[in-house]
Amino acid sequence: MPKKLLILLLFLSPFCMNSQNVIWKTDINDAVAVSAEKRKPLLIFFTAQGVNPQLQNEIFSTRDFEEWARKNVILLKLDLSDPTASETVKEQNLRLKNAFGIEDIPQVCFSEVAVRKGKTSFNKLGLIAYKASGVKNWISESNSILNPE
Repeated sequence: MPKKLLILLLFLSPFCMNSQNVIWKTDINDAVAVSAEKRKPLLIFFTAQGVNPQLQNEIFSTRDFEEWARKNVILLKLDLSDPTASETVKEQNLRLKNAFGIEDIPQVCFSEVAVRKGKTSFNKLGLIAYKASGVKNWISESNSILNPE
């Protein structure tokens, strides 16, 4: 009996892990470096403590999102209420929020990044918020922002 249980557990564990492999950067400088190196746009997730978790629970925690994100974007999560962040980081994150025109939180901003002569420039591609239409529709809308026709 224990051998059968172990085999069943090994078989089911990948399904239970869901989206454990998604890695979110939390430092803009790290994200910019990886974005420039891999030539992928940033998906910047602006959030704060106490905000509605639906975007994270229904979109970001899915296998579809994980696979799509790995191929298409560099993930950056900026928690605007992080008590462990330094004042410099808090100010920087707030400046980014304002520069990208983020009014509602949580919200996602897509941006291309260019680094030239030590200066970083951002090209905002678009904003997307949570809609209760499922991960496939969210990904489709994201793709239309990233690849306008």
